[in-house]
Amino acid sequence: MSPAATTAYLGKGEVMINQALAKWKWLRPLFVVPFLMTSFVWAQESKVFKQEELDQMLAPIALYPDSLLSQVLMAATYPSDVADAAKWSKAHPDQKGDAAVNAVADQPWDPSVQSLVAFPQVLATMEQDPDWVQRLGDAFLAQPEDVMDAVQRLRAAAKKAGNLESTEQQKVIVEQVPQTQQSVIVIEPAQPQVVYVPTYNPTVVYGSWWYPSYPPVYLPPPPGYVFGRALVSGIAFGVGIGITNALWGGCNWGRRSVDINVNRYNNINVNRKLNVNQKNVNWNHNAQNRRGVPYRDAKSRERYGRQVAGADNRKDFRGRDTQRDASRRRAQSTMKDRGLDPAKGREKLRSDPQTRERAQAAAKNMDRDQARTKAQNIDRDKARSAGQNIDRNKARGAIQNIDRDRARQSVQNRGGDSALSGVRNPNRAKQSFNRGAASRQAAQRSSGGRHAGGGRAGGGRGRR
Repeated sequence: MSPAATTAYLGKGEVMINQALAKWKWLRPLFVVPFLMTSFVWAQESKVFKQEELDQMLAPIALYPDSLLSQVLMAATYPSDVADAAKWSKAHPDQKGDAAVNAVADQPWDPSVQSLVAFPQVLATMEQDPDWVQRLGDAFLAQPEDVMDAVQRLRAAAKKAGNLESTEQQKVIVEQVPQTQQSVIVIEPAQPQVVYVPTYNPTVVYGSWWYPSYPPVYLPPPPGYVFGRALVSGIAFGVGIGITNALWGGCNWGRRSVDINVNRYNNINVNRKLNVNQKNVNWNHNAQNRRGVPYRDAKSRERYGRQVAGADNRKDFRGRDTQRDASRRRAQSTMKDRGLDPAKGREKLRSDPQTRERAQAAAKNMDRDQARTKAQNIDRDKARSAGQNIDRNKARGAIQNIDRDRARQSVQNRGGDSALSGVRNPNRAKQSFNRGAASRQAAQRSSGGRHAGGGRAGGGRGRR
């Protein structure tokens, strides 16, 4: 149930109970006290961030001048833009002030993010913890009043500890808010056109921290920035930044929100001017510049998700599958129960350029390695197949050639005595055959004459 619906529901319930208890006043303590306690619990459960979490995450910036604080809060709702702006600022260390903002006029970042390139120290500080930046932006979108209240709590603690006073860099003013008749602490630059970014250790400047289980976030000063005083003594300041129009935001403590100074805004954002007649207007989050970073709470998703151009048309084009969506939600819930959150991984990839670059490099290397391995396997397979075919063919040919050559050589060495010599010379073979036949016939005739003469001689001898 949304906070507004919860309030309405509780209001109706309280009216009904009061009407019923008007007749039985003795029952009032038994109903009113538990009801109010339940109302308080429900109201607390409807919050995205608890009070101790808000104090924890706002500790590093609560003592910024109001104008700079307001633009940091706006910019934090666009974490991907902040990451890109920090990268640009690091690549252009000599750019600051209005000149730096003009240099990034063509960048697609939200104007609140563009304004921060005027203060390289601020972007370098925010770059240290992208998750903190996103949480800060989510808190400001979901609970802007609670965020502004947390800032005042922290300023009051710093002032009580003696670490928040007017100096040559800033003015600290305590004033009454007409709407609420409450005192608030306002911080302004001592000179309107020169802004000093304060740096401090929250564990020192706020005194004894009141939430031991939620220690304040500490973002140490980025290397390369020189400060006038040691941080152990409270607040330190870097070099003053000369600006004219780069700071166009402000804190409206009566509404507990942030405003835009239209004249300053239009003077620096010449390509994105506001077409309004008022001097100050309320700031509104532009979901188009969110660049796909998901919103943390359901209320923000419902409110800002519809502002993305073509979102409904894309859903219609892709088609809606209720069963598929339900299965996806169950799978996501299961993964979260097991300590896995793909959404956080995607958020980190979008918001952290270093993580994104490492992932892209790993993907490229993986593709390259896979391509090499595949090519090597293909080459090996082709080589093996070709080698096997070549070896077989060469072996067969070599064997056949060797056999023929050996046969020829053998025939040549043995000459006509070879049993195969006639195969190579048919005429010689025929002559040899004829000579052999003639020799056999002559031998047969000679043998027959000798046998006949011997017989006649013996017979003659016998007749004598």
